[in-house]
Amino acid sequence: MHQAISPEEAPSIMPRAYRSAMVIDDDTFSQAIFSKRLEQLGISDICAADHGYTAVRMLDTLAQAPDLIICDLFMPNMDGIELLQELAKRHYRGGLILVTGVNMNTLMVAYELATIRKLKVLGSFTKPVSLAALAQALGISLD
Repeated sequence: MHQAISPEEAPSIMPRAYRSAMVIDDDTFSQAIFSKRLEQLGISDICAADHGYTAVRMLDTLAQAPDLIICDLFMPNMDGIELLQELAKRHYRGGLILVTGVNMNTLMVAYELATIRKLKVLGSFTKPVSLAALAQALGISLD
């Protein structure tokens, strides 16, 4: 099941080009799939992290935070919910896409937590996420 939030539910975001992205997922196959789909959508500056701690360390060393973060919710060491709190502490202002392969209820809770913390959630999906759904969340036309 793929579910994107509607434009009415999304925070007010000016349309923009996403040039860089970070994929945070403990499954290397999912990292590869997301990276490939992002490349298909014209995003070539992509880095990946296997859990929240790795992502936080990377964010702290990057000259500029990525324009987009795709974050799995269920990961070892630091999960996606904990990572959302870290992103809020760091005042992350890029786009955020939440994904899970497990539980839709957790996805809804994560979405609520992220919006309460003023993070810009562009979409929330169960895996696998189609290219069309990802493009729609990013406001990119496939036509």
